[in-house]
Formats: sequence, structure tokens, C-alpha cells
Amino acid sequence: MKKILAQIPNTITSFNLISGVGATFFAIDGHLVWAAIFICLAAVLDFMDGFAARLLKAYSEIGKELDSLADVVSFGVAPGAILFTLLELALFGKNQPIQEIGGTLSQWLVLSTAFLVPVFGAIRLARFNVNSSGENFFRGLPIPANGIFWAAMGLMLQFPKYTSVLQHVYSTRTLVLLGIFMSGMMVISMPMFSLKAKSLSFADNWYRYLFLFLAILLLAVFNIYGIALVIFSYILLNAVFYLMKISY
Repeated sequence: MKKILAQIPNTITSFNLISGVGATFFAIDGHLVWAAIFICLAAVLDFMDGFAARLLKAYSEIGKELDSLADVVSFGVAPGAILFTLLELALFGKNQPIQEIGGTLSQWLVLSTAFLVPVFGAIRLARFNVNSSGENFFRGLPIPANGIFWAAMGLMLQFPKYTSVLQHVYSTRTLVLLGIFMSGMMVISMPMFSLKAKSLSFADNWYRYLFLFLAILLLAVFNIYGIALVIFSYILLNAVFYLMKISY
């Protein structure tokens, strides 16, 4: 029974990986809503496997490596597929099989921006795995946050509301810049706070409460459109704290 229970976290991680693969397939086919749903499901499973490992005290090196491999697919490859499809729509106005894309060299260079997302995500996870400093904060943007951001980008396109704004958001130039920016944020060495708190003390967690307040406000005002803004607010807050030399 003990051995069976010890496999529960790895089983949950495997479902995370399955969700990431499903999200990738849907994104390539242009079904961005389903891709976003599967990425969000993967994020929930990513939280659950860690929670299960702590609850059951079922830690293992295999589990650690499996978690990273699942994350690079769910929050690196799948978001990269979403970005590729968004760039394809911006350039050609339609989603089509890759072998049928008849773009110019410059257009293919634009499309290749999507490859940065999984590559930089893998670099971010590799750095995390070899980091033995025991820091209680992240170095760079956590890869699940990157996945949620691109899931939100897929959802917003399917449920257009702020049409005039979205025209600029989904332009080729903006998408390329976002791809480069989000990729860079994953490998930057800037400290970023974790939402895991050891206590509920306001003095120790005021920056977490500030972020949660902003997140709730953005989601209440902008609904589905607030998801991407929540990720941006997280990055912005950490940048401000870094410049102000506020430590976590």
C-alpha cells in the first residue's frame, strides 16, 4: 500500500503531461479555447502533484524530473503552439497545416518566434532543477505563469470584446514582442515572489496580499481579459520590488 500511495504524485504529474500534449494538438489545429482549457487543467494538476507529494511525503528524484518534463510540454510547448497559431492568423488570416504554409523567409522568421517559448522554458526548468541554494523565491517567471498567459491569449481571441484594443494586441509585431518578452522573463535572474506562505501574517506577506488584491480586481473588472493582465501585474510588481531593493 505504501508503494502504491507513493506513486500518486507521479500519476497526477502524468495527467499533467497528457493535458499538455492535448493542449498542443488543439493549438496546432486552431482550437485555442480547448488548448487553453487543457493548459489550465495542467496548471491545476501541477499544483496537485506537489500537494500530494508533500501530503504523502512521497518525494523522489524521478518525480522531480518527471514534473519538469511535464511542465516543459504543458507550459512551454503548448503555449508555443498557441503563439505559432496566433502568428499564423496574424500573418495569413487563417490556420492551416504547417506543410501548406507558403510564407516568405521573413514570415517564417516571425513564426519561429514561437519556438523561443519552449526552448527558454526548458532552460528555466533546467536552472531550477540544479539550483541548490534553497531560496524561498523564484528566479525568473515560473513556467506555469507563462502557460496561463498564453492560454489567456488564446481565450481572448475566441471571445472578442474590446475589438479596437485586441486588433493591436494580436498584430504580428505585438505577438513577436510578447513572445520574446515572456521567453526572456522565464530566464531572467530577477527574484520573483512565490505565493506559498508559511503564515498568514500581513507583515510577512503584504506583497502577496497586494498581488492577490490586484488579481481579484483585474478579474472582476475585465473577466477573462484580466487573466493576462494578472500575469503582467505579477511581473510588474516584482520588477518594482527589485528596483526598490525589497527582499522577500
